[in-house]
Amino acid sequence: MAESVESHTRGYTPGKGRATPKRREAEGKRRGPVGAPPKTTREAMRRNRELRKANPQSKDERRAAAKERQARMAAGDERYLLPRDKGPVKAYVRDLIDTRRNLTGLFMPLAVLVLIAMIAPVPVLQQYATLLCTVVLLAMVVEGFFTGRRVARLARERFPKETINGRSIGWYAFVRSSQIRKLRMPKPRLKPGDPIP
Repeated sequence: MAESVESHTRGYTPGKGRATPKRREAEGKRRGPVGAPPKTTREAMRRNRELRKANPQSKDERRAAAKERQARMAAGDERYLLPRDKGPVKAYVRDLIDTRRNLTGLFMPLAVLVLIAMIAPVPVLQQYATLLCTVVLLAMVVEGFFTGRRVARLARERFPKETINGRSIGWYAFVRSSQIRKLRMPKPRLKPGDPIP
């Protein structure tokens, strides 16, 4: 009897009687239920402070992580894209828009021009600027409509197995084309005139 006890104490670990939980399961149990969202700004700030105390990551580390996420998103890394930009269909739409020069791309500069014209104390300049902007805006709407239809048709041809909502894809194309090229996110992979792979 003494021998059996002695053999068990040296190098023997008795079983737990159950399997070791996987890491994912153990972490899931530790997290617990998600709390209700904060009702006021003050409560949100207080929770933020508590989270920072619990996770003492420095401000520089958070900034570096945010920069890294931004860079990956700009490069088009699927893991870091917003839900509206994910998927091969959206990537194809972005390429279609980025390989063409669009009148809709003048939207932002046109808005600045209108602002300057409205501030200027010359009534004739204001009238001509308003007329010009109205004509260009109508042309942009027409171009955006036809661009959206063309992009939806080409996307359906390229991805016949995907369910493609024409309005959604058309609106995505219109919004992308109305942004200044340098400010588009994710950044354009192709230049105007490049063939789409």
